[in-house]
Amino acid sequence: MYKLTKVSAVKARTQAINQLKAVLVTADPVLREELAGLGNAELFRTCAQFTGVSSREDAGEESVVQAARITLSLLAHRIGQLCEEIRDVEARLARLVERHVPQLLDVVGIGPDTAVVLLITAGDNPERLDSEASFAALCGVSPVERSSGRRQYRRLNRGGDRQANAALHRIVFTRLRVDSRTQDYYERRIKERKTRREIVRYLKRYAAGEVFHLVKQL
Repeated sequence: MYKLTKVSAVKARTQAINQLKAVLVTADPVLREELAGLGNAELFRTCAQFTGVSSREDAGEESVVQAARITLSLLAHRIGQLCEEIRDVEARLARLVERHVPQLLDVVGIGPDTAVVLLITAGDNPERLDSEASFAALCGVSPVERSSGRRQYRRLNRGGDRQANAALHRIVFTRLRVDSRTQDYYERRIKERKTRREIVRYLKRYAAGEVFHLVKQL
């Protein structure tokens, strides 16, 4: 349920950000100039401070500017509220993972959000947890055998749970940045003339195996 709430809040925040920027595109040039060059965080803070009360009833172009400022302020406040909601849900998810499956968080590259995605995938498909290979297939990281004439080869599995696949993708690329063992493996396979795509596939398959052996204990 927390995961569903977070996904909904993230979508709503993205929509609000897009709306705020769309207002800026059509806003008065003076207002656009005032906000030009600001990063997202500073832009939202500045817009949130716009007052919604005019000192007098303006007409013509000035009333349009005031309406734009009020709209930007309302959208910025909405973005701030959604950010708070997302942080709250993330904290709750982290506590749940730490309480029930802390061993997952000990794995390099796995944070609370990634752990939750993989746990949901495993929990929704208990019949697919009978082997490491079946879990890898469930996550869409098992190799698929293909042939072209006399040539036999393996291609990326494009099936399986796409959210779980994306979670494993994040694990691999985190490890490629921070884990020396993964970096050494990557360099070794490159010297063996493996492509980057092939190496990432191998690493995702390995990560799926690690997760499987931890999750099946639950």
